[in-house]
Amino acid sequence: MKDAVSLQVARSGAAHQVSQHVLIVEDDPEIGCLMEQHLTAHGWRVSLARNGVEMERLMETSRVDLVVLDLMLPGEDGLSICHRLRASSAIPIIIVSAKSDDFDRVIGLEVGADDYLAKPFNPRELIARIRALFRRMELGSVAPSLHARKLGFDGWVLDCVAHSLHNRQGAIVTLTPAELALLQVFCERPGRVLSREQLVDLTTGVNISSTGRNIDILVSRLRSKLEPSSSGGQYIRTVRAGGYEFVAEVSVA
Repeated sequence: MKDAVSLQVARSGAAHQVSQHVLIVEDDPEIGCLMEQHLTAHGWRVSLARNGVEMERLMETSRVDLVVLDLMLPGEDGLSICHRLRASSAIPIIIVSAKSDDFDRVIGLEVGADDYLAKPFNPRELIARIRALFRRMELGSVAPSLHARKLGFDGWVLDCVAHSLHNRQGAIVTLTPAELALLQVFCERPGRVLSREQLVDLTTGVNISSTGRNIDILVSRLRSKLEPSSSGGQYIRTVRAGGYEFVAEVSVA
């Protein structure tokens, strides 16, 4: 695995200095140190923890902006840690694991991870995933009043924790994880024009292969499920040469 990861430090990346603090939770000291070297070379401040207990101690004494979390850990496993973190924090989480099948990836995303990277991985991809998540945070700041468990619009209720959507009659409307993620992005930023590129960044993790064209398809599918019941026409407005805008009034449900 150490050879497969083969994280050779690319010093050229150090020119892109950033101040965010990345916490790596990895029980293999060699892999952890190699990841630390590589991320540090790209300008991030990095801390290492070997298990959930060490992670908690570090997070109690220092602000952490993103967690890179291995699944196979001694004691509490990565999925349990991820679920616990997500229950109390919106901190970005990238799971890295030797478990690479779709089932494990879906489970990781369902318990709250923002992205999932299978070992062995190209270190450049890890850097790209971290940058994408930080870019999502910068582009997609959410108004504190809308950073809630449940959001409502025009009689609909979106449960951001249970990942479910209820119509005006209280019935659950079937949406894919990617559709739910996109709807949450819109509901948390009503009245804000979001480009396709921003929407790709904001939904990375749930829809990892997302592209601008895929965003168009997801918007079309959302409209077909939401807007036949709209009392005022479209909820999602197309902005020419801009992207999309969620025009419904949103409030905490």
